[in-house]
Amino acid sequence: MTTDCAVRAIALALNIPWDDAYLMLVSKGFKIHDMPDKHSVVHAVFKDLGYKREAVPSTCPDCYTIDDFCKDHPKGVFFVGFGDHIAVIRDGNLLDAWDSSHELPQLYWYKEGDE
Repeated sequence: MTTDCAVRAIALALNIPWDDAYLMLVSKGFKIHDMPDKHSVVHAVFKDLGYKREAVPSTCPDCYTIDDFCKDHPKGVFFVGFGDHIAVIRDGNLLDAWDSSHELPQLYWYKEGDE
C-alpha cells in the first residue's frame, strides 16, 4: 500500500514529475497549516488548479464503479475520490497504481467543459 496517491494523481494529471507535485502539496500545506496529505490541502490544490468538486449521485451507491465513471467521461481529466484514495481518469482511462476500477467513486473534481 502507498500513501502518496494525491502526489501521484497530481503528477499524472498535470504530466509533471512526482517531486513537483509533492512540492505543490507541501507548499499549500505550509500556507494553510496542515499536512500535505490532508483532504483540506489536496482539495485546495485542486481548486488552485481550476478544478471544481462534485459528489457522485448516490442513486445506485453499490453499483456505480470507477469503470462506469470512465465510460461516462471519455474526454477530459478528472480526479476521482473514494475512501481515502484519489485516482486520475484521463480521456476515459484510469491512471492509478493499482486496478481500482471496481471501487465506488464518492466525489470527483473536473474542469469546466470536461464534465
